Amino acid sequence: MAYHDAGPRGPTFDGLHPAIYKALAVTALWLVVAAWIFFGSQGYYATFAVAVVTGFFIVAAAIPYVIWRVWRNHTEADEPKREQAAFSDWWRGEIETSQGRVEGWDAAVEVLMPLGIAALGMTLIGLIFRLTAGG
Repeated sequence: MAYHDAGPRGPTFDGLHPAIYKALAVTALWLVVAAWIFFGSQGYYATFAVAVVTGFFIVAAAIPYVIWRVWRNHTEADEPKREQAAFSDWWRGEIETSQGRVEGWDAAVEVLMPLGIAALGMTLIGLIFRLTAGG
């Protein structure tokens, strides 16, 4: 994540802060754990289906991680090490995207909301399922 001083508007960054990626991993883990807790013990086929979905999440998380590791291993020797910006600076700054600049807090919400809402929804659906089915 590069840091560019844009003057009076605040700092501009060219990527997400690492804390956002960690939050994405936590919400994905929350979604998988909620699926296992609420639906993993409902019979053989439900357990198999939840296991398949868990495999999809593992692959979906592993691909970006492997790409990041390859990128990191090939750029560190060529580029000088950049200092990591503080999350508060990133949060108040702007993110440069291919479609224009976005405020940091807005980018965080746009990235985290879909998976966060899915994890919350899975938890609520599971709670309702357990409370009404008596399981």
